[in-house]
Amino acid sequence: MAHILIVDDEVDMLALLAKIITENTNHNVTTTNNSLEVSKLIKEGAVDLLFVSHKMPGMDGRDIAMGIRTDKFIPILITAYDSIYPEEDGIISNRFVYITKPFRKEQILIAINRALEFKNWMEKLNRDKDDRQREL
Repeated sequence: MAHILIVDDEVDMLALLAKIITENTNHNVTTTNNSLEVSKLIKEGAVDLLFVSHKMPGMDGRDIAMGIRTDKFIPILITAYDSIYPEEDGIISNRFVYITKPFRKEQILIAINRALEFKNWMEKLNRDKDDRQREL
């Protein structure tokens, strides 16, 4: 079970994403429409996955994701634009997963599964690396 933080300035989008996740997974969900709360919420508890809107007043989603340590998870940016960067659109780049609006429920669920699989794979890789260094 993962803890997912959703950040969006649109309250309806927060409710929709929370509903999709809670009705279709066993993950815990925290939501906020205040982009300035993200750092505080991440410091207060373990966050395994971050859903963040690309465009928001104050601080946009890419800035939020770039400004926090993302070695523990991959942020998922949701955007109303057809493409943020064509070469990265819809795929896992080195820092983000992008989902464009309108999206289907399945896209959200697949993105969650892939990001958590990647997170688990990276944690295993880091543990194996630490074990090898201890052996030397």
